Amino acid sequence: MRWRPARHVEEPGVDISPLIDMVFILLIFFMVTTTFVKDAQVELERPSAASAKPASTKAIRVTLDQRGDVYVDGRPVRPWMVQNRVREQLQGGEERPVLVITDRRVRAEQLLEVVDQCRLAGAKDVAVATDREAG
Repeated sequence: MRWRPARHVEEPGVDISPLIDMVFILLIFFMVTTTFVKDAQVELERPSAASAKPASTKAIRVTLDQRGDVYVDGRPVRPWMVQNRVREQLQGGEERPVLVITDRRVRAEQLLEVVDQCRLAGAKDVAVATDREAG
């Protein structure tokens, strides 16, 4: 009689490693596709308006501070470069509104200059942010 090693019979079970892989893939997908809205780190005192409503999260944000410095999506630009920067942002083919965030102490002609530059860049919807628009 020959001696045979005992066979180990594996019990059937559920392998959850593909499930864990799928959860990590979904986590990465949602992290990559999530849109984070972050205003420029500029100290502003916004004007108020009774007709204010929340701004779109997809809006191109042009910030004008009390010293007259201009920022497009958080990056500082010269006032005469606003038109080119906004036009670059609009080239994706998607209609995106432009939100001009300004300090209440900015002169009206400076604000109008920035709004005019945004419209010349091809923006069809240009709005000025107030203190109620959290966006």
